Amino acid sequence: MAVTLAIDCMGGDHGPSVTVPAALDFLRRDAECSVILVGLEDVIRPLLGRAAEDFGARLQLRHASEIVGMDEAVGSALRGKKDSSMRVVADLVKSGEAEAALSAGNTGALMAISRFVLKTLPGIDRPAIATILPTMKGHTYVLDLGANVDCEPEHLLQFGIMGAMLVSALEHKDRPSVGLLNIGEEAIKGNEVVKRAGELLKVSGLNFFGNVEGDDIYKGTTDVVVCDGFVGNVALKTSEGLAQMITTFLREAFSRNWLTKLAALMARPALNAFKARVDHRRYNGASLLGLRGVVVKSHGSADTFAFRCALERAAEAARNNLPARIAARMAAAVVA
Repeated sequence: MAVTLAIDCMGGDHGPSVTVPAALDFLRRDAECSVILVGLEDVIRPLLGRAAEDFGARLQLRHASEIVGMDEAVGSALRGKKDSSMRVVADLVKSGEAEAALSAGNTGALMAISRFVLKTLPGIDRPAIATILPTMKGHTYVLDLGANVDCEPEHLLQFGIMGAMLVSALEHKDRPSVGLLNIGEEAIKGNEVVKRAGELLKVSGLNFFGNVEGDDIYKGTTDVVVCDGFVGNVALKTSEGLAQMITTFLREAFSRNWLTKLAALMARPALNAFKARVDHRRYNGASLLGLRGVVVKSHGSADTFAFRCALERAAEAARNNLPARIAARMAAAVVA
């Protein structure tokens, strides 16, 4: 299915030097897709080279005169910059010119702008941020990761529905399993919000596994792990810190002396395989779920490979009409 992606080329730590090459690489790999590059035309155009000739109508450039800073206040980005590259990509999805928007920029601003422009789906009170994490069995999807710090049980139920539909769209699983992150497996564990959410998820019609604990995330116990944004963000940042620590320890251990350096040389194939398996760049691209359109947030420090992975994730979500899936499942839940 042919889809068009609107790309905020100015967002992220590296801006067009990463987003433009990633978009061109994406076009080479996916002959059915088109992209609209949004940002400062005089900055983007020199990076295109012969791409306009190579890709023809599949590549468009849309000028946007303003840029949302990575640390800019949400209110300033939302109300003061109506011609920002971030705002324009959301407008392109709303108008139907693009099926998905992608940005590596300010997360809070992207969520606020997307929610303001696209609005939420019927039955969804709050959009949520979902990302993919590697596990012993492959990978799992976790949400919310920071958009909603304080949640009611009904919000966690909505996150479960949105997460399940995300997996259905991207992984083509009819009934993905959903787990509720808690401090124990027993239904009596946790605070009142989590316990009530467990009751709602149990009768939701989802493939609800039950409570899962922190270690279940990386065991791959369920396809989806649901939590509030406070817990999810702490879990994500803790995981990133642990990965950095392990990498540092390995580097120090293998560079201690000539024997360890020799051991590192001999172990290089295994180390490279391990690195590829847990490479965070492969999992780049967090979905902003619950909106009337597909919006994907790339990590701000993403390189060309990571940003291309986020583009591929956005294209797959658009091809499988993720918002419509969520809306239909929410309608069924309301009827039930």
